[in-house]
Amino acid sequence: MHAVVIKAATDIGLTELADPTPGPDQVLLRIAYVGICGSDLNYWSRGATGEYSLREPLIPGHELSAVVEADPSGRLAPGTAVTVHPARFGRPVEGLDDAPHLWPGGSYLGSAATWPHTQGAMAELLVVESSMVRVLPDGLPVKRGALAEPLAVALHGLALAGGAAGKSVLISGSGPIGLLALAAAAAQGATRLVASDVLPGPLDRARSLGAGQVLQVGIDDIPSGEFDLVLECSGAAAGVTAAVLAAKRRGTIVQLGMLANEPRPINLAPMLAKELTLVGTFRFADEIDAAVEMLAAHPELEQVITHTFAPTEVDEAFAVARDGNHSGKVLVAINPGSAG
Repeated sequence: MHAVVIKAATDIGLTELADPTPGPDQVLLRIAYVGICGSDLNYWSRGATGEYSLREPLIPGHELSAVVEADPSGRLAPGTAVTVHPARFGRPVEGLDDAPHLWPGGSYLGSAATWPHTQGAMAELLVVESSMVRVLPDGLPVKRGALAEPLAVALHGLALAGGAAGKSVLISGSGPIGLLALAAAAAQGATRLVASDVLPGPLDRARSLGAGQVLQVGIDDIPSGEFDLVLECSGAAAGVTAAVLAAKRRGTIVQLGMLANEPRPINLAPMLAKELTLVGTFRFADEIDAAVEMLAAHPELEQVITHTFAPTEVDEAFAVARDGNHSGKVLVAINPGSAG
């Protein structure tokens, strides 16, 4: 099979690998689409994401849709459209029964956090455990199904904040995660939705997905003390400082954007006087099921996808995905025809 492989920083291309074979309680998938996320971009651009560095060639990708190629158990028929929960959970921890994504010893598709690395989905074929497979409902296009993983990340952040219903919400950073968080907050019944970004392109996309107001950082002032909930999706230190200022007294800030693994200047002083709650969030537990339901119910979410490339164009795909002004979610179409 052909697979997209990152060998080192800026060294990416197609490689021929042996076809995988499913074992007991596993399913062989023929990949349709794979989204490029921030961690994929970091592995490609600098050979590391957060504290994890490449130590061997890595197949990236954990945002995917596919069709079943073979299920030895016979439970899933060949051609069934699916997405995948990309986590294999680790050792249970007392007190974290409802948070398996925080258990130690787990793995995630397309990640250098484990050794050997956990290879990802940007390949023609992929074997996963049966428990990781989620069947896409009738009427949900397999292309849109590739958004299930990043939407689940957004839904998990909202769940940690108690949801968005009846709240004024600021989306700080309107990249793909920010756009999906915005759409999820709108679906949950937020009473006010404002989106911010440093670039005009993401703000245009936020407006089309239901933002009542958009603010360009550096040009427009971010309102101070007006939001019940701030979803900080930029991962920039300045974004965290702005979120603290924007939140109401006893408001909540959810840090969805991945922060750099190094000291950065952030002003948290107003957090004390306003008794704010600052919540960290990491991937998700089981929200992918709600994400699939939401994708089926909201066709407009497909607007988050702005570009699709063939595997032979993967260099261009990653370069475009890095250009946040001109791209939202970028997909690599591995076997798009396999989904019909």
